[in-house]
Amino acid sequence: MFKPFPLYVGLRYLRNRRRNHFASFITIVSTLGIALGSTVLITVLSVMNGFETQLRERILGMTAHAMVLPFSEMLDNWPQVQSQLEGHPRIVGTAPFIEGEGMLRNGSLFSGVQIRGVDPAQEVNVSRVGEFMQQNQLTDLQAGEYGIVLGDKLAAALAVGVGEKVDLMIPKASLTPAGVVPRFRRFKVTGIFSADMYEYDRSLALVHLGDAQKLYRVGSQVTGLRLQFDDMFSAPKLRQEIEQQLQGPWFVSDWTRQHKNFFQAIATEKTVMFFILVLIIAVAAFNIVSALVMVVTDKQGDIAVLRTLGATPGTIMRIFMVQGFVIGALGTVLGVLGGVALALNVDVVVPFIERLAGRDLLASDVYVISELNGELHAADVWRTAVMAFFLSWLSTLYPAWKASRIQPAEALRYE
Repeated sequence: MFKPFPLYVGLRYLRNRRRNHFASFITIVSTLGIALGSTVLITVLSVMNGFETQLRERILGMTAHAMVLPFSEMLDNWPQVQSQLEGHPRIVGTAPFIEGEGMLRNGSLFSGVQIRGVDPAQEVNVSRVGEFMQQNQLTDLQAGEYGIVLGDKLAAALAVGVGEKVDLMIPKASLTPAGVVPRFRRFKVTGIFSADMYEYDRSLALVHLGDAQKLYRVGSQVTGLRLQFDDMFSAPKLRQEIEQQLQGPWFVSDWTRQHKNFFQAIATEKTVMFFILVLIIAVAAFNIVSALVMVVTDKQGDIAVLRTLGATPGTIMRIFMVQGFVIGALGTVLGVLGGVALALNVDVVVPFIERLAGRDLLASDVYVISELNGELHAADVWRTAVMAFFLSWLSTLYPAWKASRIQPAEALRYE
């Protein structure tokens, strides 16, 4: 007696479905559909957030936030440029590098590689490759000793380990008495790293900066300078500041430009997946229309009696909107709870599924990363909850309006 009249009657209709079990079944299916759709949407968005974060961290673990490159082929006076950059308050690390392509050989095994010449003492300021070392240390690279550090997948492909030697051929010709031949140099494997990213583990080889300069015969020149900022997300803004500061024949490229296609693709996929999965919620929500239409048909006599007792069309409409409200709210709450629980345990659920299936869901030689971790964002949870509840509420409007249009005389004619 203390409840508002539409709420009281609406909840009674929701509990009492003895005359129409099919309507009750559709109501249950609608609730579970909204819950399942919300769970899947939150989980997928969480997995894609985790994928994006992992991808960004692994890419930036092997590359820097920005690079200063010359308009010509090589950078001449890089020590002066480096000193100038180190005075910037937002730059926390700088390091020179040389980059090129080559081919490694071990007996009859060959593999194309990306060669990166680095200064081990400065490289730790701009990348995490030192943390990724599985065998030995990056500092084992010494100038003049022609050591090389390989990714674990690359080392496995060449069947070499630490202490063994490989031949490196680069696409630079040398003139010899026998004619023009490609440039070769034998290197000793001094370490193996694993960045857990196939692109780097399978194709990247690190050598000392001095050895790379001799190999490519560039003297004291380098390909460019790599920069590390105090905030990776400020890279586009800082790039513009540095370009204005240098005012020379150089240009600056930040990580959002270098890997633009990766992150644009992820952003596009997240948007598309959101709208696709919202359609699952929409299908479940609009099942509420079927359930409420059946209830309205079943309760025509009750509606007519209520109207003759003084209930207004607005009151009748609110009675049936209460039912849709409860169904949508219950489905949304269940979906949010399920989605949050699943998103927080993706790293447990995926290995369990892999054990059941007996195979890896993300093969490292096919996918960019080989493991999934969820990253739950409160904004995604709220957006999913609001969308699910809104669609549920929207589905109640037509049946509720239809109920409010029932005329008592017509409904009671054959009673």
